[in-house]
Amino acid sequence: MRLRRGTVVVVDLDPTVGHEQRGMRPCIIVSDPNITADQRFPLVCVVPITGTPGEGLLYPPLLPGKSGLSKESFALVDQLRSIDKRRVRRVFGDLEVSEMAAIDEALSVFLGLGDGLHFPA
Repeated sequence: MRLRRGTVVVVDLDPTVGHEQRGMRPCIIVSDPNITADQRFPLVCVVPITGTPGEGLLYPPLLPGKSGLSKESFALVDQLRSIDKRRVRRVFGDLEVSEMAAIDEALSVFLGLGDGLHFPA
């Protein structure tokens, strides 16, 4: 299975702890495609998707369409996690370039990379 960056997949996120997103849900692959394709690396980074609107940069909106999503959804960038590739149950489709750009911007802020928003220590 080829897992490209920006591909929407259905993932089994259970078991979980605390406020982590749980259950079988769509997620976006955000790992580098060269790493993802390499069999030496069994993990892939994903951002879960929800239908519940979120406010702010860390919850970019996603529209239905070629991604395979059936309704307007939101990426949960603050729920970024690494999962074993065996958790992937199904591949839907790919996000639009503009949607992936919004996720990249949110990841940059969330991970403290680049010149994004900086919060006081």
